Amino acid sequence: MRRATGLLALAALLGSVGFPAEAFDTKAKAAFVVDVGTGTVLLNKNADEPLPPASMSKLMTLYVAFEAIRKGQMSLDERLPVSEHAMSYGGSTMFLDTTDRIRVEDLLKGIIVLSGNDACVVIAEALSPDGTEAGFARFMTQRAQKMGMTHSTFSNSNGWPAAGHLMSMRDLALLSRRLIEDFPEFYPLFAETEFEFDGRAPKNTQNRNPLLKLGIGADGLKTGHTQRAGYGLAGSAKQGDRRVVFVLSGLDSAKARAEESEAVVNWSFRQFSQRSIIKAGTEIASANVWMGDSPEVGLTSIEDIETLLPVLSDEEVKGDVVYSGPVEAPIQKGQQLAELVLKPEGMPETRIPLVAAHDVARGGFMVRLQTASSVFLKRMTNNPEGAL
Repeated sequence: MRRATGLLALAALLGSVGFPAEAFDTKAKAAFVVDVGTGTVLLNKNADEPLPPASMSKLMTLYVAFEAIRKGQMSLDERLPVSEHAMSYGGSTMFLDTTDRIRVEDLLKGIIVLSGNDACVVIAEALSPDGTEAGFARFMTQRAQKMGMTHSTFSNSNGWPAAGHLMSMRDLALLSRRLIEDFPEFYPLFAETEFEFDGRAPKNTQNRNPLLKLGIGADGLKTGHTQRAGYGLAGSAKQGDRRVVFVLSGLDSAKARAEESEAVVNWSFRQFSQRSIIKAGTEIASANVWMGDSPEVGLTSIEDIETLLPVLSDEEVKGDVVYSGPVEAPIQKGQQLAELVLKPEGMPETRIPLVAAHDVARGGFMVRLQTASSVFLKRMTNNPEGAL
């Protein structure tokens, strides 16, 4: 049975939430903004719709490449050949040709800073199960599914317009977070503003991310543009202890992308603040215990509980503890038993695991006898004919 325990004393612990933050009215056709520390979704506009991602899908090629380097399948100093297929791509390139053998590190920078379509294919063909870019795209799709990116399918390695090459904004945000969290040794590459490769492409040396030089904490990740997709950006910014990941798509110009991205970052940090609301070890509520030497067990969090709240505040947090109970003994301290569900006004709910504050041993013979007698009497009272 699902049992919800109202938090009668929770308001005193949590303090106040305040007026809901005003929603951001984005010009993007699709958008997703998430506060990384708390997991709070700040903006969701068509975020689960699969759309052409353009060069933002290069982030998946980079993720697979970083995994391969970590596993020892490929090294930064390794030099890879350039195929005619790789050289055939237009758009943004490193101007590679079939006489080249390029260091993996240069290829990674070429993808991140220069958005090189040809660089992606060189990496793809080196790591593909069958040596082809199409085989690598199929592998990327399978890997993305395992990562929880359920609205992403890939037809190539670089986002070149192709049937079936689609990603959702939520998937791109998930991928961005994984790149930041899984590969801290590589993530600083995304903040590099310039890469001059071999002097052969003097007009393509600058990172297209419009936020990197603005001093607002932006440090990644990838722009994208095709005629069908419009202008987009999968970005991240960190101010103090807070990090925000955002994805915008479908804007009508590079200028609009720059303005909208900066506005989203400023709104995310100015209109919300991260607050510590309950200290680790504080008993928030209790759960009923079945067959234990104690009728209840305290519930607490193993970590300080933090949440994201609108800056203006004058209303109390609403919350509940939810668990399946009564909980059968024995119970070990630290065993997860329940969830704290916070429901700030105007914000999505947040679920935080709660654990047993102390051990509860299984009751002795008398406890089990009393419990059995209580159950029997209750059944007789509720349904005397069935009890007989």
